Amino acid sequence: MRSLAVLLALSLIAVAPATGKSSKHAPAKAAAETRPDAKDDDLKALDPARAETKKAAPKKPHGEGTNQVSSTKKKAGEPLAKPASKPQADDKTAAKADDKPITDTKAAGGQKPVWEVKTVSPDAVEVARTSYIVQPGDTLSAVVRKTGEGADVIAHDNDLKAPFTLRPGQKLRIAGGRYHTVRKGQSGIAIARAYQVEWSKIIELNHLQEPFTLREGQRLLLPPAQDIAKMSLEQRAAAFKIDLTDLATGSEPALAPTAKAAPPTPSPTRQLAPTTPVAEPSAAFAGSFDWPVEGKVTRAYGPMDNGGRNDGITIAAPRGTPIVAAADGAVMWVGEHPAFGNVVLIKHGSGWITIYGHADKLLVKRGQAVKIGQPIARVGTSGTSAGEQPQTFFEVLQGKKPVNPMSLLPKRTRGAFPDNGDVGSDTPDGNRGSD
Repeated sequence: MRSLAVLLALSLIAVAPATGKSSKHAPAKAAAETRPDAKDDDLKALDPARAETKKAAPKKPHGEGTNQVSSTKKKAGEPLAKPASKPQADDKTAAKADDKPITDTKAAGGQKPVWEVKTVSPDAVEVARTSYIVQPGDTLSAVVRKTGEGADVIAHDNDLKAPFTLRPGQKLRIAGGRYHTVRKGQSGIAIARAYQVEWSKIIELNHLQEPFTLREGQRLLLPPAQDIAKMSLEQRAAAFKIDLTDLATGSEPALAPTAKAAPPTPSPTRQLAPTTPVAEPSAAFAGSFDWPVEGKVTRAYGPMDNGGRNDGITIAAPRGTPIVAAADGAVMWVGEHPAFGNVVLIKHGSGWITIYGHADKLLVKRGQAVKIGQPIARVGTSGTSAGEQPQTFFEVLQGKKPVNPMSLLPKRTRGAFPDNGDVGSDTPDGNRGSD
């Protein structure tokens, strides 16, 4: 499987455009900020929209935000929807109006994913290493324009904290490097592919934090061209392999500097364009989840006997069993993944994201607001679980870090769920981790 993935990826590399030309300082537009307490003019250098949302009304308690679907809310620990009495071999079972399956895959609503709709041409420019002396009236955004370096990198390298106040005469380190300027609608995945580098590496170089929102004009530091030239074929192929964390952190399109993302709506009929990002849920979230499906845990979180690692848990259940949202949130991605089959990603706010894989049917659309306990898919064997018993892969991310779901889920009472039985297996099924 690994050699096949490498060969497929190399075929993509063969037709990828050459890396971009370089030049001296290029003026930089405002870059995106990922720090939650940024504000004022320096904030606008990082994320203009946050300067406006900073003055918004106080946050409501969890569950009172705009992402409600109905007035009836499932409480954590309550029984989930009853699973199917027997496996369903086909799709002929009648569905309710609010449980209509979305059968087209590859992306939400049958659309191409944004990294295919909005491709990226590599046109990075070189910024020289230097230092900058702050002038009277300078803001971080002004330093970005004058030096060409990214705001996130300047702030990190000079230990600047929000609100990024600068003092006249202050000496700033400008490390320089190769920078890509983000255009409207571009995604992290598309940018990474254009330069044949993993998106996680770009996150690391730019010190990006959740929610990893990109903005038009943001400048992203890239690995040096000579380092990419030295990469092995397998390393180059990895740039075209989309991990679940890539979907969580790099699948949203970049916004115009003052534009706002589309707020989640309970409507299952709204069809967002791939180039329209989904807004974060408005309510604060403390990381409280409920079980996504009734069933037997067959693979635990952590290392596996085959040397790989499971970044979530695998729950076996009859085909067609409802998979429900583990908490209130907004659907940020729906589609088909080569290993995990039909997948739903839900962002809950405060950096929390849940992932549901190997589904048979998808019941929600990108941008849809969901409530805890609401059916979002049905258990199946899509992806590399084909031929195995029906199952659901469930993962929880905080930022881009996997968290053991068992530490966040309520303890199951005897009789409410089947006993866990034998937990853990070294049988490959596409679960996260090394090969």
